[in-house]
Amino acid sequence: MGLTPRLWAKVGRAWRSPTLRNLFYLYAVQAANYLFPLVTLPYLARVLGPEGFGKLALAQALSQYLYIVLEYGFSLSATREVAKGRDQPEVLRGILGGVLGARALLFLPAAGAASLALYLFPPLRGEFGLVGGGLLLALGMSLSPIWFFQGMERMGLVAFMEFFVRLLATLGIFFLVRSPGQVAWPLYLQALASFVVGFVGLAWAVSWVGLPWPRFGEAWTWLKRGFSLFFFRAVVSLYTTANVLLVGLFLPPAQVALYAGAEKLTKALIPMWDPFNRLFLPRFSYLMEESPREASRLARWVGGVMLLLGLFAASVLVYAAPLLVRLLLGPGYEGVVPLMRVMAWLLPLIALSNFLGVQWMLSQKMDRPFNAIIFAAGLLNVALALLVVPRYGALGMAWVVVLSEAWVTGAMLGYLWWRGRLPWRPYEG
Repeated sequence: MGLTPRLWAKVGRAWRSPTLRNLFYLYAVQAANYLFPLVTLPYLARVLGPEGFGKLALAQALSQYLYIVLEYGFSLSATREVAKGRDQPEVLRGILGGVLGARALLFLPAAGAASLALYLFPPLRGEFGLVGGGLLLALGMSLSPIWFFQGMERMGLVAFMEFFVRLLATLGIFFLVRSPGQVAWPLYLQALASFVVGFVGLAWAVSWVGLPWPRFGEAWTWLKRGFSLFFFRAVVSLYTTANVLLVGLFLPPAQVALYAGAEKLTKALIPMWDPFNRLFLPRFSYLMEESPREASRLARWVGGVMLLLGLFAASVLVYAAPLLVRLLLGPGYEGVVPLMRVMAWLLPLIALSNFLGVQWMLSQKMDRPFNAIIFAAGLLNVALALLVVPRYGALGMAWVVVLSEAWVTGAMLGYLWWRGRLPWRPYEG
């Protein structure tokens, strides 16, 4: 057998693995959610100009923050429950109904936060179209039942549907957005795509398990059950999603555009860690119960791969920052280069903190120290931003973000060393 047939045979055997297939599908969804907006970045940066682009970036950050409220960590907590009850349609129907009911309750605080943003952020004052588009986009994204199909390990069709529909929304931006006056249109096009994916996915889930009828008690139970992971997401947002909003509190839209441009170019690679988290969190949870030594061996491999990928990506961004800014943002955005060279080092830091925290600590039910570290980082980030941004502007915010992430990684290492639970140290249980 020649080299090519042997290679295809290995690919075929790997594809038969549900774990690797789901990893591929998760990356397809990540591409739809993150890479397509990056594709439109050069076009929107030029068509809208720095001021319009800064307003859009602020509205997108608000949308991401509202999505955190509506999503409530169910992509992890509900997925685990679906995986446990995948062969029991009645249980699955209850899970689906409970999560949908919980998200209906969460819409009220999300809408209230959107209304508050109209008065809190100077660049968004009077921008009802932008804020309304951000709220609709968050609601549409929260409808996606991909967490359900992930738990069932049947993600193929819904993942490719999400990829295709978001591709159409991306094409719509290129064809329909023509002037700075259409600054809110990208939000509405992306929201429409999210609603299509959400409703079709829900209809497919209902065809499997039947129509759920959520009750308030079930929804409240799910809110209590998912609070720990929601708290994690909300606190993480204090030093991630909130950064554009923090800049928007003090700086004009053009300066917001510079910081947002650097963040979009740098953080476009950060979502590559999310499939690792979704894939290896349940795997480590299982192995820590059944074979701690095997968990340590797998952890050394996973942690090493993530760190090497992060260092490589950071080095490329530092070297290529001027070229990337010139190609992807264009004239008027030269101030993004020094910001990117600082923020590039988030990539290896976040790789380590995701591995140590989400995969390793949560798999061992270290929720309390994990949340304490994240909470401290969020407070540190906000406090430093309030002190630094008014004086040092967007560059100061870039340094604040890196320092906050360095604290997270260092604190996790220190805690695991103190408990004798470092991933590369065999643990017998």
